[in-house]
Amino acid sequence: MTETALPTDQVKDRFVAHERRFNAQFEQYFRTLADTFDAPSPSRFTPECLNLLRDMSVRGGKRLRVALIYEAARLVTPDPVPGLEEAALSIELLQTFGLVHDDIIDDSPTRRNGPSTYYAYRQKFPQHPQGALGLAVLAGDLALALSLQVLLDSPAALAVRHAMVGVQTAAASAMIVGQITDIERDFTDLPTEELLHAVSDYKSARYSILAPLQLGLLAAGEDPARFNAELRRYARLVGIYEQMRDDYLDLFSNTQAMGKSAGNDLRGGKRSYAVSALLAAVSGTERAVVEAALGNSSCTPETVATVREIATSQGVEQKLRADMRRYAELASAEAADWRPRWREEAVALFEHLPLWSVERAL
Repeated sequence: MTETALPTDQVKDRFVAHERRFNAQFEQYFRTLADTFDAPSPSRFTPECLNLLRDMSVRGGKRLRVALIYEAARLVTPDPVPGLEEAALSIELLQTFGLVHDDIIDDSPTRRNGPSTYYAYRQKFPQHPQGALGLAVLAGDLALALSLQVLLDSPAALAVRHAMVGVQTAAASAMIVGQITDIERDFTDLPTEELLHAVSDYKSARYSILAPLQLGLLAAGEDPARFNAELRRYARLVGIYEQMRDDYLDLFSNTQAMGKSAGNDLRGGKRSYAVSALLAAVSGTERAVVEAALGNSSCTPETVATVREIATSQGVEQKLRADMRRYAELASAEAADWRPRWREEAVALFEHLPLWSVERAL
């Protein structure tokens, strides 16, 4: 870290301001959408679908992607630029698409302290499980279409809009490939570090970090393709520690902190960073306990607590904490190299962000 890095309170305040402004904007977007969306008048299911997407979208989330879009534009200029609001809407609608499909894949009943879209449909149509599944898939697909449409309707210049749609299309494609690789990872007894990093990169980093950086720079008049290598390095490093943090919290945190059941990765048989590190560390009786819990959907909170104690005693918790810090420090150093090119105050935020983000979890 350099002497110009922003104080933690400033980072938090900036992100909270972005979150509050965006949340009001998101609510307004869905109100307008409900009045203007082109759907057949006899259809009851289409308005219900929009309501479920709205509920999932506005219910919560860190809005990290939104903040990154605005702060990426600030790398170039402190002035307002057209298209940023639409880029923020687009990236969060893409996030909704990912969450809806992720919960279908994981058969997850909750998300953000409420029902997942899939389970909301299952509760509404208990006698039609296949129809509920189909409606949930289509809801996710609709969120993806909306994420692209909002960019096409933005006030940005035509060339910028075209480039933004290209960014989002690539991000959506990467997210889907990441989901495929995520499932492939769980067919492996003990994934390699390379495979774990690939899942983080494609499933998360490319749409949560890289795409917001690219969208913000595009809106501000910069061509992100000129800086593709360094932006990708930063995004990948941030994506790795962010995924490590999520995996760490799933095993070592609690349901209230997560907004969903703790131990879900264990119950789902997911070879996450935390579970993979645990499998590599245990043997004998302890390994038998872990393997009995892994993939057991009926695994109790008490069993999860026992596995957590084993992980702590084997040094897995400390290893994950150290790995998160290491990747956060690498990301911070990567952002520091942007200093000769972009505005000092904005670079300092990207330099400080990784360590601040990790400290929130530890």
